[in-house]
Amino acid sequence: MSTLFLNNLAEQAALLQTLQHLDAVVSHAASLAAQSLQSGGKLMFCGNGGSAADSQHLAAELTGRFIKDRKPLAALALSTDTSALTCIGNDYSFEEVFARQVQGLGRAGDVLVGISTSGNSRNVIRAVEEARALGVSVIGLLGRDGGALRELCDVAIVVPSQVTARIQESHILIGHTLCGLIEQQLGLV
Repeated sequence: MSTLFLNNLAEQAALLQTLQHLDAVVSHAASLAAQSLQSGGKLMFCGNGGSAADSQHLAAELTGRFIKDRKPLAALALSTDTSALTCIGNDYSFEEVFARQVQGLGRAGDVLVGISTSGNSRNVIRAVEEARALGVSVIGLLGRDGGALRELCDVAIVVPSQVTARIQESHILIGHTLCGLIEQQLGLV
């Protein structure tokens, strides 16, 4: 009898085999991000729950280091400021917690990376709407069929699974790939 680990491993391996079609879209997303950073822009990440953790993780890979020691890159996760989250959530609504931060911090030429395993997280949708109004490019790291976010993004990277855990595991692989490609395209590795 297979263990849960072996079942999960088989499920993830099967999903990874279906992701080869994302090569060009992941490269396009990395180019968009690298161009922003090259021009003095920044990357903003947002998501809920595990996607908030992924946002923090990927922003840290860029401000810290990823492959080898290099200059820090301008990246931040919009889920890390608890005072902003609770103030905006209390005074406005939870739907606005990322949108208000994008309004205050985003500038034309920046990039917002919205992470949502369903593609339908209302607060991520609101952040994307505000980003687009400001001239901030949008990369979606999405799951299932991409949901409502798919059509709102400049680049939508959609992991075609119904299993949240498998989507999140794929998102971190894709996120690490984006970090590596950004470093390559900026000539930092």
